[in-house]
Amino acid sequence: MPSSIPASAIEAPAADAPRPGLALFARRNPTIVIGGLVMLALIAVALLAPWIAGDPLKLSPINRLRPPSERFWFGTDQFGRDVFSRTIYGTRISLVVGLSVAAAASLIGLFLGLVCGFNRTFDAIVMRIMDGIMAIPSILLAIALITLTRPGLAVVIAAIVIPEIPRIVRLTRSVVLSLRSQPFIEAAIAGGTRTPKLLLRHILPNTLAPLIVQSTYIAASAILTEAGLSFLGVGVPPEIPSWGNIIAQGRSFFLIAPWSILIPGAFLAVMVLGVNMLGDGLRDRLDPRLARRM
Repeated sequence: MPSSIPASAIEAPAADAPRPGLALFARRNPTIVIGGLVMLALIAVALLAPWIAGDPLKLSPINRLRPPSERFWFGTDQFGRDVFSRTIYGTRISLVVGLSVAAAASLIGLFLGLVCGFNRTFDAIVMRIMDGIMAIPSILLAIALITLTRPGLAVVIAAIVIPEIPRIVRLTRSVVLSLRSQPFIEAAIAGGTRTPKLLLRHILPNTLAPLIVQSTYIAASAILTEAGLSFLGVGVPPEIPSWGNIIAQGRSFFLIAPWSILIPGAFLAVMVLGVNMLGDGLRDRLDPRLARRM
């Protein structure tokens, strides 16, 4: 009979030992972790703006075009406004636009794509409209829509959403068309499952993975489009700090005050890079073919 092992010889696992699952996830998905950390940092900066930044609209002509220093971390612009405060508050505009456009375009495009995949008449009408929208450059379409209405953040978001909807519609429609020929869909149809229940229970869950990945790219595209519109003067009103209008207002003083353009431009590049890295990581994680190789 084997001898019993004393209980004192069995070492209990340390309570404060790091979880191997988190380290393994970070090693296998570095782009998700890096992109997620960048976005979390920018979201925290946007939420804490009233406590870490001063008044972005405060004018101080005596301090105009001051270089970065202990008092003005990012320097000042031609009106003596603190570039640090304006850049931090500009983070809010970019995040609101990116998240709002991604959410609105995904919901509308998902609904239209699901219906187009199962209704040929509706598909023929809607897809011709989507082709017409895609034939027009997105920034030109956004400028045309903004010039017809009063400028404002809500109008900018709506103007950017419309050109982004065809991307989601075409993606969702292609997924639905590929799933319609699958055996489990044919079995559900043969069993008498109605179309709404079929879409919600069997089709919709299979469209979420590519939809999430596409939404991240739409968010990055929306952030760049908003910055371009604000740079051209047709985005958010000039009194609202936005990275695009900060760069536009400082371009005439680039040779003597380059910080007024380079710093908000760097923030814009970091945010777009973080969103794209998060999207690339989610694509590699959610794609079953890529996940098997990792």
